[in-house]
Amino acid sequence: MKVPISELVTGEPNPSEANAEVDAEVLATTVGRPVEGEPVVIDAAGRRAAAAHGIDLDAVLAAEKVRGRAGEVTRVPVASVHWLLIGVGGGEPDDLRRAGAALGRRVRGRRTLATSLVAGRERSRVRAGVTGLLLGGYAPPATGTKNRDDARPVGRITMFGTPDAAAVAAGRRDAEATVRARVLAVTPSSVKNPAWMVEQARQVAAEAGLTITVWDADRLAAEGFGGLVAVGGGSASPPAMVRLDYRPEGDARRAPVVLIGKGITFDTGGISLKPRAAMVPMKTDMSGSAAVLAALAACRDAGVRRPVTGLLPLAENSFGGSSYRPADVITSYGGRTVEIANTDAEGRLVLADALAYAEAHLNPEVMIDIATLTGAATMALARRYAALFTEDDALARSLEAAARASGEQVWRMPLVEDYTPALHSEVADLRHVPLDGSIGGGAITAALFLRSFAGRRRWAHLDIAGVARSDKVSHEVCKGATGYGARLLLRYLEALADRPQPHETRRDHVIRARS
Repeated sequence: MKVPISELVTGEPNPSEANAEVDAEVLATTVGRPVEGEPVVIDAAGRRAAAAHGIDLDAVLAAEKVRGRAGEVTRVPVASVHWLLIGVGGGEPDDLRRAGAALGRRVRGRRTLATSLVAGRERSRVRAGVTGLLLGGYAPPATGTKNRDDARPVGRITMFGTPDAAAVAAGRRDAEATVRARVLAVTPSSVKNPAWMVEQARQVAAEAGLTITVWDADRLAAEGFGGLVAVGGGSASPPAMVRLDYRPEGDARRAPVVLIGKGITFDTGGISLKPRAAMVPMKTDMSGSAAVLAALAACRDAGVRRPVTGLLPLAENSFGGSSYRPADVITSYGGRTVEIANTDAEGRLVLADALAYAEAHLNPEVMIDIATLTGAATMALARRYAALFTEDDALARSLEAAARASGEQVWRMPLVEDYTPALHSEVADLRHVPLDGSIGGGAITAALFLRSFAGRRRWAHLDIAGVARSDKVSHEVCKGATGYGARLLLRYLEALADRPQPHETRRDHVIRARS
């Protein structure tokens, strides 16, 4: 898959002569307000450019009421170049990410951009600024006869000064991972089915030096992946599962970190049919698998030091004569039986198979699953925070740190033991959703169900139902499929130390049953 992203060039020394020396169609310099209430600060590149063009930049700031807020964009009135002032606020990483996104969005369709956005900044700010700049240029791929040249990312970006090369590369890598996840998720399901996702995984494996193993429908049935077989049974597109293995040089025998991404390539709800409006965005119901695939694709370039295995349980939840039904009992991988109460709660069934397989065969050091799983998570946390469930404090801290660094936020939620009776079944080991809708806590009961298949392994669950899709543009977050999770997972993997993390359990996030 070709990831649509701008070319980056660094090291141009003289921003005052950008238009002449680098043939830039657009010049962008920064203004900020490091201290609230203090005057707006113009960067050195802006001062030099103002002198070169004979512009009183302070007068422009006053006339246009420029405040220097992160993401604010103001045009400077000169004829020789399209000059933009980009607000960077206090210059923190989040500010730079937002400023970059605003700039990238503003220069779509242009040939070239020269900018001082990250000039003279330390590494975390450079990385965030580059990530935002490249993500702001993204527009979803489209087909047809309409000319969409104005929506293309700017062709070439020249970055003034000598920003840290590793930080620039990391920012580009973060953006590429997110864009890859976005493109996978936004691809229409008339194209994207489990077989198509398998082919994308094969391409990534070839490009990124990964080992790939694929289960087709016959092998899934033969080996007992009852959740995947049931969920995919009503579709003309059979289910599949992909395993991708990344093994850094010299560390091939160590227990892997296992990432598991829900891969429902379209979700009608099955026999428990969704309403029309709720069904429209369901081409993105494989956003978890897109995030995992994008993170695995970047592991080698990022220099991740730990073995990583990605599992993509893939199915289309449709309906037909062979669909699974409410009140059916299925046998998940490993033999545990599950009573079906709602065929539109299919994601936890395919994740359960993958979790049980990983627990039984991969000896994982850590398991993290990521899924557009419950509307309850969206109700609780809306569109900017994913729900994080884990019993392990150290793992929670690592994921929270990765969330802060990547700008993909999480909020830790409790695993409430008092809710486990909601999963009780009289005819099977578990019921996968409560029959009594008054119990509530749908994201929590889903997490409790998944925990049953993780054994005693270190495990975390990310419910991204709210954050994987957006109804509007918000800074670096685009409208539609957001690609959430790819950067978070990649940051988590990059930050792992060479030694195993300790297991810590925090009582206020594992709420035990009352006696």
